[in-house]
Amino acid sequence: MSSLHEECGVFGVYSNSTRDVAATAYYGLFALQHRGQESCGIVVNDDGVFTAYKDTGLINDVFTPSVMQSLGEGKMAVGHCRYGTTGCSDRLNAQPLLVNHIKGKMALAHNGNLINSAELREELELQGSIFHTTTDSEVISYIITKERISAASIEEALNQAMYRLEGAYSLVVMSPTKLIAARDEHGFRPLCYGTTSDGDYVVASESCALAAAGATLERDLLPGEILVLDKNGVRSITDHCGKCEPSLCVFEYIYFARPDSVIEGSSVHNARLRAGAFLALEHPVQADVVVGVPDSGIDAAIGFSRQSGIPYGIGLIKNRYIARTFISPGQKSREDKVRIKLNPVASTVRGKRVVLIDDSVVRGTTCARIVGLLREAGAKEIHLRISAPPFLNPCYYGTDIDSREHLIACHNSVEEIAKIVGADSLGYLSIDSVTKLTDNPCHSGYCSACFSGCYPTEIPQKANKNRFEQKLSERSKTE
Repeated sequence: MSSLHEECGVFGVYSNSTRDVAATAYYGLFALQHRGQESCGIVVNDDGVFTAYKDTGLINDVFTPSVMQSLGEGKMAVGHCRYGTTGCSDRLNAQPLLVNHIKGKMALAHNGNLINSAELREELELQGSIFHTTTDSEVISYIITKERISAASIEEALNQAMYRLEGAYSLVVMSPTKLIAARDEHGFRPLCYGTTSDGDYVVASESCALAAAGATLERDLLPGEILVLDKNGVRSITDHCGKCEPSLCVFEYIYFARPDSVIEGSSVHNARLRAGAFLALEHPVQADVVVGVPDSGIDAAIGFSRQSGIPYGIGLIKNRYIARTFISPGQKSREDKVRIKLNPVASTVRGKRVVLIDDSVVRGTTCARIVGLLREAGAKEIHLRISAPPFLNPCYYGTDIDSREHLIACHNSVEEIAKIVGADSLGYLSIDSVTKLTDNPCHSGYCSACFSGCYPTEIPQKANKNRFEQKLSERSKTE
């Protein structure tokens, strides 16, 4: 496992009038930038004419004023920002995917990871399908297109395709006349929709993107639900609902989502405050100041401070122009970015016993560097507290923890990890507490398999997420 990736962000807008929907998609994607920083794309639909632009890079770098002008106006748009869990990080794999078929056109944006992608791809290739990318998203587009040939509508085709798709997928699909959102039966990845004061509909991975687009959150899509947005309004298809226990990825609350988002009726900010409070109860310590690692560790640090009574202090300053290291491809790249990403506030930590709150320890290299920074700034003691349980198992649903090989907790005890990263003590949030982070009694199910090993689906036989790149590399050597 050479890199560790996060999720993607999907966005869609439907309007009853022709306007600058590309700008709406831009604002929505900008709010979702934390979910993917490898590539991004927008497709605009102007009465069935699709205009697309996608490239590697950040939203504001890719979508320059001239590019935005070239997209023109329309009634619908689909957007995507990507961190690839299947497929390499080049422009070819950028989304949304565009498909031209005998019954029309389709644009597709996907967040998640199929567990039966390899089997479906092999089946399709044996039937003559030619793939242009190495992503499982293209597999989804092929399955939908095959069903569309005999289906009466695009939503019926998607409905039939979902019987064949296994794993995690939150989708936004655009046809010439409709915008469709769909969520897998387990609800692994978040997906919600909202409305604007002008009557437009907006679909997004997180509610923070709705707010950025000027929309008010209506609700989250149900696991297994298909939502159709067209000139007739909103229509829900629930044929796949209620077939599985809800299994929203609990790491959305711990790290992935933006703190101002609301997922399944629960505030992400409040969930992180609760994580910090649970940590203080489970792993108390005598200290002088509580410091959070920006950004996702800050809320938990505030929660720890409130529960413990230990003052909260700003001990680390983040350079806002550096991408997140957790999802930065390549270990050397991560280490280089840590050096310029964070700076300690010496006056906060010098001569003090510090409680350092972070959201996770994966390999331990980033934590070791941060602990080292605080030591250099004069911290007397450093007690590391993690607002998640130890990573012990691969994830097959969209997070690139695809082996146990480089997970530090798989090969070391808590005491050994503390020594490796240079901390005086280390405490993880318990699995019991991590399932109690939200205050919504109506939501009952989470996926915490990366911590517990209890998977909500069968474990895929072909689980190497870089299998397509490896196969292509092997072929090129023999040709």
